[in-house]
Amino acid sequence: MLYREALNRAIDEVMASDESVVVLGEDVGLYGGSYRVTEGLVAKYGEERLIDTPIAELSIVGNAMGMAIGGLRPVAEIMTANFSLLAFDQIINHLAKFRYMSAGKTAIPVVVRFPQGVSRQLAAQHSESYEQMLSAVPGLMVLAVNDVNYAYHALKKAILMDDPVIFIEHELLYNKEGEVDFDADLDPFKARIAKTGEKITIVSYLKMVDDVMEALPEIEEKLNCSCEVIDLCSLNPIDHDTLAESLKKTGRLVVVEEDHKTGGYGTQIVSWAAEELFYALDAPPLRIAGEDVPIPYNRTLELASIPTPDKIAERVIRWGKNNGL
Repeated sequence: MLYREALNRAIDEVMASDESVVVLGEDVGLYGGSYRVTEGLVAKYGEERLIDTPIAELSIVGNAMGMAIGGLRPVAEIMTANFSLLAFDQIINHLAKFRYMSAGKTAIPVVVRFPQGVSRQLAAQHSESYEQMLSAVPGLMVLAVNDVNYAYHALKKAILMDDPVIFIEHELLYNKEGEVDFDADLDPFKARIAKTGEKITIVSYLKMVDDVMEALPEIEEKLNCSCEVIDLCSLNPIDHDTLAESLKKTGRLVVVEEDHKTGGYGTQIVSWAAEELFYALDAPPLRIAGEDVPIPYNRTLELASIPTPDKIAERVIRWGKNNGL
């Protein structure tokens, strides 16, 4: 099934089993969602549970917050990450803090979904990544979804949690195809080992996991070694146990992210490794990230601004040769 179909089925099944689950956002009802994630659901559950909202992100998340306090389980869709900035007051000052400020007495079962990242020529105001900011906010859980099977299970469990979850997708993953094991008991906070290996641990998330996998044959051939690829899945909390087990085996760390390098999320992984596993590392960690520029509209410049499989392969091979491989 397609990635977007997996998300659709997850929402459908939870709405069928729990009448308190509602969806709100721009075009989520009659139109079926900008990326077809909510397609067909309004015919099943009606416009009282699939709520088309005005173009007002602050209001979308604020209403979701009020619904949660009132006993519902809202899933708020924001059309793209850049637009989530308009809702940061509600997300950071209210969603993230309300349960803590109520001494745990008030659950806030809200999921805020949105895609992010570089698609194809959507320009600077529709192509950003904000996981580094949201993952730094205490009180928010942040899931970043690459795998189709994970998308289905993680979204179902996120909707049923009693704490706010930021559920980040990627615009170029919606048509990704994969198998779904509907009977699996998947832990959404456990990292996924996309490939096992012995000499390098490559950590990534969202679309960059696929780019790493595409670059892997050349990396392993040129360095004559096997790489372990870890899909973080959860950005807050981080599954440090899986990372530590891998790094103690390989001794080498590479982090690949699409976001701008300065202040990017990968700094969190590298600093943790340096603080906790310094003597297990056989080489300085490598970060491969986007350039520190607004995302260009021009397709050639757009690709130049982010990691691509060929650039990932070139950087890792050069780094590996300089560090004993």
